[in-house]
Amino acid sequence: MREAGNTDNLSQSLLRSKELKKDTLSFLEHVKSLPDMEKQVAKRKRKILEVLDGTEEDWVNWKWQLRNRIKDSVVLAKIIGLSDLDKKRIDKVGKLYRWAISPYYLSLLTEDFQSSPIYRQAIPDIRELAPGGSLDPMNEATTSPAPCVTRRYPDRMIINVTNQCAMYCRHCQRRRNIGEVDQHACLEDIGAAIDYVAQNKEIRDVLITGGDALMLSNQTLEFILDKLHNISHVEIKRIGTRIPVTMPQRITPELVDIIRKYPPIFINTQFNHPLEVTPEAKLACDRLAEGGVVLGNQAVLLRGINDEPFVMRKLCQELLKIRVRPYYIFHAKNVQGTCHFQTSIAQGLNIMESLRGHTSGLAIPTFIVNAPGGLGKIPIMPNYIQKIQKDKVFLRTWEGKIIQIENR
Repeated sequence: MREAGNTDNLSQSLLRSKELKKDTLSFLEHVKSLPDMEKQVAKRKRKILEVLDGTEEDWVNWKWQLRNRIKDSVVLAKIIGLSDLDKKRIDKVGKLYRWAISPYYLSLLTEDFQSSPIYRQAIPDIRELAPGGSLDPMNEATTSPAPCVTRRYPDRMIINVTNQCAMYCRHCQRRRNIGEVDQHACLEDIGAAIDYVAQNKEIRDVLITGGDALMLSNQTLEFILDKLHNISHVEIKRIGTRIPVTMPQRITPELVDIIRKYPPIFINTQFNHPLEVTPEAKLACDRLAEGGVVLGNQAVLLRGINDEPFVMRKLCQELLKIRVRPYYIFHAKNVQGTCHFQTSIAQGLNIMESLRGHTSGLAIPTFIVNAPGGLGKIPIMPNYIQKIQKDKVFLRTWEGKIIQIENR
């Protein structure tokens, strides 16, 4: 027979288990609304290959994907069907802000494409012409002590190596650099940036970004990695890329073999929605992880895309399944032409509340606000400290319960 105390414990345990189960079942019910994309993607892919006169062999070739980026409203209309008004609006925005989308990323569109988070991130929106925002809210132009360099912190810095991307995201913070033509930084300027690193021994961490750093040729990327690897005070190299999301075909075994030679390398990418976590993205991330890369994700909080707590929780959980650690959620910067994507900081805090305790700590990124003027990242989190006294501290748990602990 169970002792009375044990029976009470079991009863309380079962009641607690029921409460916790209810929380997760609510989440699972909400994410049921996310579409099963396998058949839709296959259908869209067939249509894209038909319009672009491509083959299955072409589809897995990243150079074909790059050459065949869709950047014309007429071609886009042949693939997904657009009204004349849609095309006129795209063309009007395109005169001011360049756009392009890889065939692969376009294939991820849902049937109701204009409400798709894929469409909204990739295709020009007439709201981009609304006034407001800054072309350079981070003041990168005034934090560049050498060609291609951005430096805001004591021990780390950025080398901007290209303006080219597989897709030009509509929320891009560097849209001022996109220009009208794809252009990698010249080797002379890249060399000057590397010389700057070598001459400043306090720099231990270098981020190679752009544009998208993985748009460089294998040879150029290896040149940069090799030079940095042989600077004794550089401890880690980082690569900023959205390639696993927008053109995963670029993550070839040959590319991974190059990256493998220069550890430690950290790659931060940008998945913004669960629909972007595809089998192709998983393959790309698997290859990178097996090549010794530490993978992180820097999502941007975007209105109408991922500003719903259950969507962000699902994204973070899906990322862990493909060995990508959720690292940051960025509050959208006040970039010219992107005001329609911006959310309130309160929405970001609400999402952080919806993650802490409701999913594993590994799936919880840091919510970041970038200080205007290039003054750096500021972590923002819900206030779990209620009051601090000399001998005790009052804290709030993830469920809203107030507890006190000794303040020693």
